[in-house]
Amino acid sequence: MKNETSVKYFYLLPFSGETRSRPFITAFFFLIYVVGVLINSSIITVICLEVQLHKPMYLFICNLSIVDIFYTSVTVPKLLHMLLSGNHIVSSAQCYTQLFSFVTVAAAEDLLLFIMAYDRYVAICNPLHYNLIMSQTNCTLITIGIWAAALLNSFMFLLSALYMSSCHSNLIHQFFCDPKSLTKTICIGRDILVLLMNFMEVFFFAFVPLMCTFVSYFKIFSIILKMKSRESRSKAFSTCSSHLAVISLYYVTCLAEYLIKEIRNFKCDFLK
Repeated sequence: MKNETSVKYFYLLPFSGETRSRPFITAFFFLIYVVGVLINSSIITVICLEVQLHKPMYLFICNLSIVDIFYTSVTVPKLLHMLLSGNHIVSSAQCYTQLFSFVTVAAAEDLLLFIMAYDRYVAICNPLHYNLIMSQTNCTLITIGIWAAALLNSFMFLLSALYMSSCHSNLIHQFFCDPKSLTKTICIGRDILVLLMNFMEVFFFAFVPLMCTFVSYFKIFSIILKMKSRESRSKAFSTCSSHLAVISLYYVTCLAEYLIKEIRNFKCDFLK
Protein backbone atom coordinates (compact mmCIF):
# COMPACT_ATOMS: atom_id res chain seq x y z
CA MET A 1 0.00 0.00 0.00
CA LYS A 2 3.02 2.33 0.02
CA ASN A 3 4.85 3.91 -2.90
CA GLU A 4 6.87 7.00 -3.79
CA THR A 5 4.44 8.63 -6.24
CA SER A 6 1.03 10.17 -5.85
CA VAL A 7 -1.63 7.53 -5.52
CA LYS A 8 -4.46 7.25 -8.04
CA TYR A 9 -6.96 5.77 -5.62
CA PHE A 10 -7.64 5.30 -1.93
CA TYR A 11 -8.75 2.26 0.00
CA LEU A 12 -11.28 3.04 2.73
CA LEU A 13 -11.34 0.75 5.75
CA PRO A 14 -14.35 1.74 7.88
CA PHE A 15 -14.86 -1.51 9.78
CA SER A 16 -13.10 -4.73 10.58
CA GLY A 17 -13.16 -7.73 8.28
CA GLU A 18 -16.26 -9.13 9.97
CA THR A 19 -18.97 -9.55 7.30
CA ARG A 20 -21.83 -11.22 9.21
CA SER A 21 -22.96 -7.97 10.84
CA ARG A 22 -22.74 -5.89 7.67
CA PRO A 23 -26.41 -6.34 6.66
CA PHE A 24 -27.49 -4.94 10.04
CA ILE A 25 -24.99 -2.08 9.79
CA THR A 26 -26.21 -1.30 6.28
CA ALA A 27 -29.86 -1.29 7.35
CA PHE A 28 -29.04 0.88 10.37
CA PHE A 29 -27.19 3.54 8.39
CA PHE A 30 -29.80 3.51 5.63
CA LEU A 31 -32.57 4.04 8.16
CA ILE A 32 -30.66 6.84 9.89
CA TYR A 33 -29.95 8.50 6.54
CA VAL A 34 -33.55 8.35 5.31
CA VAL A 35 -35.00 9.55 8.61
CA GLY A 36 -32.48 12.38 8.81
CA VAL A 37 -33.17 13.58 5.28
CA LEU A 38 -36.95 13.39 5.77
CA ILE A 39 -36.88 15.29 9.08
CA ASN A 40 -34.61 18.04 7.78
CA SER A 41 -36.56 18.29 4.52
CA SER A 42 -39.76 18.67 6.55
CA ILE A 43 -38.18 21.44 8.64
CA ILE A 44 -37.08 23.31 5.51
CA THR A 45 -40.52 22.93 3.91
CA VAL A 46 -42.40 24.15 6.99
CA ILE A 47 -40.12 27.16 7.44
CA CYS A 48 -40.41 28.12 3.77
CA LEU A 49 -44.21 27.76 3.65
CA GLU A 50 -45.09 29.28 7.03
CA VAL A 51 -44.84 33.08 6.81
CA GLN A 52 -44.75 33.46 10.61
CA LEU A 53 -41.48 31.53 10.66
CA HIS A 54 -39.71 33.93 8.32
CA LYS A 55 -37.54 35.22 11.16
CA PRO A 56 -33.75 35.31 11.67
CA MET A 57 -33.50 32.26 13.93
CA TYR A 58 -35.62 30.13 11.59
CA LEU A 59 -33.56 31.26 8.60
CA PHE A 60 -30.48 29.90 10.34
CA ILE A 61 -32.34 26.74 11.37
CA CYS A 62 -33.31 26.24 7.73
CA ASN A 63 -29.67 26.55 6.68
CA LEU A 64 -28.64 24.21 9.49
CA SER A 65 -31.08 21.61 8.14
CA ILE A 66 -29.58 22.05 4.67
CA VAL A 67 -26.13 21.51 6.18
CA ASP A 68 -27.31 18.34 7.94
CA ILE A 69 -28.71 16.95 4.68
CA PHE A 70 -25.43 17.68 2.89
CA TYR A 71 -23.45 16.25 5.81
CA THR A 72 -25.10 12.85 5.58
CA SER A 73 -25.38 12.88 1.77
CA VAL A 74 -21.64 13.45 1.45
CA THR A 75 -20.70 10.45 3.59
CA VAL A 76 -23.48 7.89 4.08
CA PRO A 77 -24.35 6.94 0.45
CA LYS A 78 -20.73 6.00 -0.26
CA LEU A 79 -20.63 3.99 2.96
CA LEU A 80 -23.78 2.12 1.93
CA HIS A 81 -22.25 1.42 -1.47
CA MET A 82 -19.14 -0.02 0.18
CA LEU A 83 -21.18 -2.18 2.53
CA LEU A 84 -23.39 -3.53 -0.25
CA SER A 85 -20.76 -4.03 -2.96
CA GLY A 86 -17.70 -4.78 -0.84
CA ASN A 87 -15.73 -2.35 -3.02
CA HIS A 88 -13.76 -0.04 -0.74
CA ILE A 89 -11.76 1.66 -3.49
CA VAL A 90 -12.38 5.30 -4.39
CA SER A 91 -10.53 7.31 -6.99
CA SER A 92 -8.46 10.30 -5.92
CA ALA A 93 -10.94 12.60 -7.71
CA GLN A 94 -13.86 11.13 -5.75
CA CYS A 95 -11.92 11.35 -2.51
CA TYR A 96 -10.94 14.99 -2.95
CA THR A 97 -14.47 15.89 -4.05
CA GLN A 98 -15.82 14.30 -0.89
CA LEU A 99 -13.16 16.11 1.13
CA PHE A 100 -14.15 19.48 -0.38
CA SER A 101 -17.85 18.89 0.28
CA PHE A 102 -17.29 17.67 3.83
CA VAL A 103 -15.03 20.57 4.82
CA THR A 104 -17.55 23.02 3.33
CA VAL A 105 -20.52 21.78 5.35
CA ALA A 106 -18.42 21.33 8.50
CA ALA A 107 -17.20 24.93 8.36
CA ALA A 108 -20.69 26.20 7.53
CA GLU A 109 -22.16 24.34 10.52
CA ASP A 110 -19.59 25.76 12.93
CA LEU A 111 -20.31 29.30 11.74
CA LEU A 112 -24.07 28.79 11.76
CA LEU A 113 -24.06 27.56 15.34
CA PHE A 114 -22.09 30.62 16.39
CA ILE A 115 -24.42 33.02 14.53
CA MET A 116 -27.43 31.34 16.14
CA ALA A 117 -25.83 31.89 19.55
CA TYR A 118 -25.21 35.54 18.64
CA ASP A 119 -28.85 35.86 17.56
CA ARG A 120 -29.96 34.69 21.01
CA TYR A 121 -27.46 37.05 22.62
CA VAL A 122 -28.92 40.05 20.78
CA ALA A 123 -32.50 38.93 21.52
CA ILE A 124 -31.89 38.64 25.27
CA CYS A 125 -29.12 41.16 25.98
CA ASN A 126 -30.05 43.86 23.47
CA PRO A 127 -33.75 43.34 22.67
CA LEU A 128 -34.49 46.98 21.73
CA HIS A 129 -32.03 46.83 18.83
CA TYR A 130 -32.79 43.25 17.79
CA ASN A 131 -34.87 44.13 14.73
CA LEU A 132 -32.18 46.55 13.56
CA ILE A 133 -29.20 44.26 14.11
CA MET A 134 -30.86 41.03 12.95
CA SER A 135 -32.85 42.52 10.09
CA GLN A 136 -33.79 40.42 7.08
CA THR A 137 -31.13 42.12 4.96
CA ASN A 138 -28.40 41.59 7.56
CA CYS A 139 -29.38 37.95 8.10
CA THR A 140 -29.35 37.30 4.36
CA LEU A 141 -25.89 38.87 4.07
CA ILE A 142 -24.69 36.86 7.08
CA THR A 143 -25.96 33.63 5.52
CA ILE A 144 -24.29 34.41 2.19
CA GLY A 145 -21.09 35.27 4.06
CA ILE A 146 -21.17 31.97 5.95
CA TRP A 147 -21.42 29.89 2.79
CA ALA A 148 -18.87 32.04 0.96
CA ALA A 149 -16.38 31.66 3.83
CA ALA A 150 -17.02 27.91 4.01
CA LEU A 151 -16.51 27.47 0.26
CA LEU A 152 -13.36 29.62 0.23
CA ASN A 153 -11.95 27.69 3.18
CA SER A 154 -12.68 24.37 1.47
CA PHE A 155 -11.11 25.58 -1.77
CA MET A 156 -7.91 26.61 0.02
CA PHE A 157 -7.90 23.36 2.01
CA LEU A 158 -8.32 21.34 -1.18
CA LEU A 159 -5.49 23.18 -2.94
CA SER A 160 -3.24 22.52 0.05
CA ALA A 161 -4.18 18.83 0.07
CA LEU A 162 -3.53 18.51 -3.67
CA TYR A 163 -0.20 20.30 -3.35
CA MET A 164 0.99 18.01 -0.57
CA SER A 165 -0.04 14.89 -2.55
CA SER A 166 -0.58 11.42 -1.13
CA CYS A 167 2.40 9.13 -1.54
CA HIS A 168 2.95 7.77 1.96
CA SER A 169 -0.07 5.46 1.92
CA ASN A 170 -3.44 5.10 0.23
CA LEU A 171 -5.13 3.35 3.17
CA ILE A 172 -7.69 5.44 5.08
CA HIS A 173 -9.08 4.05 8.34
CA GLN A 174 -12.41 5.81 7.95
CA PHE A 175 -15.63 5.38 5.95
CA PHE A 176 -15.06 8.61 4.02
CA CYS A 177 -12.21 10.92 3.04
CA ASP A 178 -12.11 13.14 6.09
CA PRO A 179 -9.35 15.75 6.49
CA LYS A 180 -7.53 14.17 9.44
CA SER A 181 -7.37 10.71 7.89
CA LEU A 182 -6.32 12.08 4.50
CA THR A 183 -3.47 14.16 5.92
CA LYS A 184 -1.95 10.95 7.29
CA THR A 185 -1.34 9.81 3.70
CA ILE A 186 0.73 12.79 2.56
CA CYS A 187 4.33 12.60 1.43
CA ILE A 188 7.01 12.47 4.08
CA GLY A 189 8.76 15.80 4.64
CA ARG A 190 5.65 17.97 4.46
CA ASP A 191 4.57 17.58 8.07
CA ILE A 192 4.96 21.30 8.78
CA LEU A 193 2.44 22.14 6.07
CA VAL A 194 0.01 19.63 7.56
CA LEU A 195 0.38 21.14 11.02
CA LEU A 196 -0.11 24.65 9.65
CA MET A 197 -3.15 23.63 7.61
CA ASN A 198 -4.74 21.78 10.53
CA PHE A 199 -4.00 24.65 12.92
CA MET A 200 -5.63 27.26 10.66
CA GLU A 201 -8.64 25.02 10.06
CA VAL A 202 -9.19 24.26 13.74
CA PHE A 203 -8.46 27.81 14.90
CA PHE A 204 -10.67 29.77 12.49
CA PHE A 205 -13.54 27.32 12.03
CA ALA A 206 -13.66 25.50 15.36
CA PHE A 207 -11.89 27.33 18.19
CA VAL A 208 -12.93 30.90 17.32
CA PRO A 209 -16.65 30.07 16.73
CA LEU A 210 -16.69 27.94 19.89
CA MET A 211 -15.14 30.72 22.01
CA CYS A 212 -17.51 33.32 20.54
CA THR A 213 -20.43 31.02 21.28
CA PHE A 214 -19.16 30.51 24.84
CA VAL A 215 -18.84 34.28 25.38
CA SER A 216 -22.33 34.85 23.96
CA TYR A 217 -23.88 32.33 26.34
CA PHE A 218 -21.84 33.60 29.26
CA LYS A 219 -23.35 37.05 28.74
CA ILE A 220 -26.80 35.54 28.16
CA PHE A 221 -26.72 33.64 31.46
CA SER A 222 -25.37 36.71 33.23
CA ILE A 223 -28.40 38.70 32.07
CA ILE A 224 -30.83 35.87 32.87
CA LEU A 225 -29.51 35.49 36.43
CA LYS A 226 -30.02 39.22 37.02
CA MET A 227 -33.70 39.03 36.12
CA LYS A 228 -35.89 39.45 39.18
CA SER A 229 -38.88 37.43 38.03
CA ARG A 230 -38.62 33.64 37.89
CA GLU A 231 -41.07 33.67 35.00
CA SER A 232 -38.85 36.07 33.06
CA ARG A 233 -35.79 33.90 33.67
CA SER A 234 -37.66 30.79 32.57
CA LYS A 235 -38.96 32.47 29.42
CA ALA A 236 -35.55 33.87 28.51
CA PHE A 237 -33.82 30.53 29.06
CA SER A 238 -36.43 28.65 27.01
CA THR A 239 -35.62 30.78 23.96
CA CYS A 240 -32.05 29.47 23.85
CA SER A 241 -32.30 26.05 25.52
CA SER A 242 -32.90 24.15 22.26
CA HIS A 243 -29.94 25.82 20.56
CA LEU A 244 -27.77 25.16 23.61
CA ALA A 245 -28.74 21.49 23.43
CA VAL A 246 -27.82 21.34 19.73
CA ILE A 247 -24.45 22.98 20.38
CA SER A 248 -23.69 20.65 23.29
CA LEU A 249 -24.63 17.57 21.26
CA TYR A 250 -22.59 18.76 18.27
CA TYR A 251 -19.37 19.49 20.14
CA VAL A 252 -19.65 16.44 22.41
CA THR A 253 -20.10 14.28 19.30
CA CYS A 254 -17.11 15.92 17.61
CA LEU A 255 -14.99 15.38 20.70
CA ALA A 256 -16.07 11.75 21.00
CA GLU A 257 -15.35 11.14 17.31
CA TYR A 258 -11.92 12.74 17.67
CA LEU A 259 -11.05 10.60 20.70
CA ILE A 260 -12.26 7.42 18.99
CA LYS A 261 -10.13 8.16 15.93
CA GLU A 262 -7.10 8.91 18.08
CA ILE A 263 -7.52 5.61 19.93
CA ARG A 264 -7.94 3.77 16.62
CA ASN A 265 -4.86 5.45 15.13
CA PHE A 266 -2.87 4.63 18.26
CA LYS A 267 -3.84 0.97 17.98
CA CYS A 268 -2.93 0.93 14.28
CA ASP A 269 0.49 2.50 14.97
CA PHE A 270 1.06 0.16 17.92
CA LEU A 271 0.35 -2.94 15.83
CA LYS A 272 2.68 -1.91 13.01
